[in-house]
Amino acid sequence: MASTPTREVARRVFAREFNDATYTFKESDDDRAPVYALLPTGQRANRVFIVGTLTETEDVGEDSEYWQGRVVDPNGDTFFTYAGQYQPDAASMLRELEPPEYVAVVGKPRTYETDDGEVNVSVRPESINRVDETTRDRWVVEAAERTVERIQSFQGDGVDEYAEMARERYDQPVENYRRIVGDILESLDPQQAEAGTA
Repeated sequence: MASTPTREVARRVFAREFNDATYTFKESDDDRAPVYALLPTGQRANRVFIVGTLTETEDVGEDSEYWQGRVVDPNGDTFFTYAGQYQPDAASMLRELEPPEYVAVVGKPRTYETDDGEVNVSVRPESINRVDETTRDRWVVEAAERTVERIQSFQGDGVDEYAEMARERYDQPVENYRRIVGDILESLDPQQAEAGTA
């Protein structure tokens, strides 16, 4: 029986770590092989699930519509999303939404090297949906739990190939991300944080 390809799990990640994930790779030479971003905490991500405040939208396209959205997480760090003719649903959401609004975005990480050698990381959205504050807070708690799990795995004994790769590629200590998790959870109202874990 042929197995149907399954979609990759969308990783929950805060903007600081996502923006540090400047290394991408494929696991095969096939043209259609998925492209993965390597998270500094040692996990590969072909898709991400982010929730935050959409603070700004702008049509940055020259010949056709190409929408940029800035989504800020509770720590004040920014995810950049870009959607054009190949992501019509996401592009029309960015066109219609009126910031500031809470949004949930599922999409693929993309990297772009600037002329001066900097690598910028962005999300190419598959979907963008308006959400409420409770949903945002629940996502914060889940993203915090996933981040801590990745850090513990990264620092554990049985380190896997992606953690090894992250150690070779990045020089930032993963403890920085643990601090971010602490700061973000402190910013939540305790009752909301509890509701998020229920």
